Amino acid sequence: MLLTVTTTHRPATDLGYLLVKHPDKVHSFDVPTGTAHVLFPDAGEDRCTAALLLDVDPQRLGAARGGRKQQAAPESFTLGQYVNDRPYAASSLLASALAKVFRSALRGESRDRPDLAGEPIPLEIHVPVLRCKGDPIALFEPLGWTVTVRPIPLDDVPEGHPLAGDSAYADLTLTGTLRLADALNHLYVLLPVLDDAKHYWVAPDEIDKLLRAGEGWLSGHPEKVFITRRYLAHRRSLAASALEQLDRDDPDTVDAPVDTAADEEAELPVARKQSLAEQRRDAVLAALAESGATRVLDLGCGGGALLGALVKDKRYAEIVGTDVSSRALELAHRRLHLDRVPERQRGRVTLWQSALTYRDDRLKGYDAAVLMEVVEHVDPPRLPALEGSVFGHARPATVVVTTPNAEYNVLYEGLTGMRHSDHRFEWTRAEFADWTARMASAHGYDVAIRGVGDLDETYGNPTQMAIFTRKEAA
Repeated sequence: MLLTVTTTHRPATDLGYLLVKHPDKVHSFDVPTGTAHVLFPDAGEDRCTAALLLDVDPQRLGAARGGRKQQAAPESFTLGQYVNDRPYAASSLLASALAKVFRSALRGESRDRPDLAGEPIPLEIHVPVLRCKGDPIALFEPLGWTVTVRPIPLDDVPEGHPLAGDSAYADLTLTGTLRLADALNHLYVLLPVLDDAKHYWVAPDEIDKLLRAGEGWLSGHPEKVFITRRYLAHRRSLAASALEQLDRDDPDTVDAPVDTAADEEAELPVARKQSLAEQRRDAVLAALAESGATRVLDLGCGGGALLGALVKDKRYAEIVGTDVSSRALELAHRRLHLDRVPERQRGRVTLWQSALTYRDDRLKGYDAAVLMEVVEHVDPPRLPALEGSVFGHARPATVVVTTPNAEYNVLYEGLTGMRHSDHRFEWTRAEFADWTARMASAHGYDVAIRGVGDLDETYGNPTQMAIFTRKEAA
């Protein structure tokens, strides 16, 4: 099982620094299913190639499964564990090996070439044999790759024979100018997607792996739903959770509920419509516009999805995003391109690390604050601390809160439990109305409640929104 990475960046041997592997050596690593080797068949100033070779041990592959039922279809005959394509065709096994041996490169880190790790460089990726159940062009082209796919024909057989024609395998070459970290993360996610046969148990922590590797590109990919379902081995509840998180991070994508059907036809892209995340963002922006606010806080801003929309509106003279997660703030910083903001715009957008369960004097004095899909991520015992911090201490003139309507969940096919694995609770419409009334009474606000998203006569809207207006401000 082989994968090569080639660059013509000069000096090309810097590829060794980026991969943290010396070009003059052969590096070997034990992995659960065999041994991974990294070597450099070509290492010159003008061109350098690194090869990842995975030597699969069928006995270790069987032991790695731990006796648990495979997520994908099991081998169909007694010796299938030993007689198969696993040592030869790129699959989830190669992606797992890639994650282990190129760990620093996947994170975009290089102690010796830190600046180069953040720069796009010319790259060529070659996977000689890939079990290909999908369209590599549709998956890789939107990410900036030029894709060359050559189907691998079967051995010569007479025309008309049932085995005549191309096999289920392809020779894949990708060329483009990208960050090495982005290239490796694309491979880590999309190789198993094209193979569509994960060879290890897919647990809930696979969602975090997908979101981490897909950061910055998966939420906006036109085949996001297809990729998510395949990567998570068609486990509907996991796919629903992952898609909810992706939509929360980026409202410029299409919501598509996870279908109960597992066949390929059920995974075809649906017609473009405005997603719930987009409707939620637009509802928040409308509420802010109605309030007349010019200085706005986005509390729990995550990756900066709402911030990006606020920045485009010139009415907002000062925009502050806060989050407890430094990783989320780094993503927001990249999304907003704050390192390239013109001089005249500097100071208009600020990112602060801050926990909403603690009082922060920096948050005082703003016209409006937004808690968009935030409160449900707070443990109920700590919710009073958030309430006191936002409504009692910061006291913006307007507070906009959105949160899921738990009653609407029955309309999502395949969804069991809450909409996201990190949700600590989800309120019914009555529970939300009770909470908003208590907040308004306790802290001197008037409140209005609105629904967001498609209205169901029985279950209401998927999202509920409250707009608090401070009485003295009004």
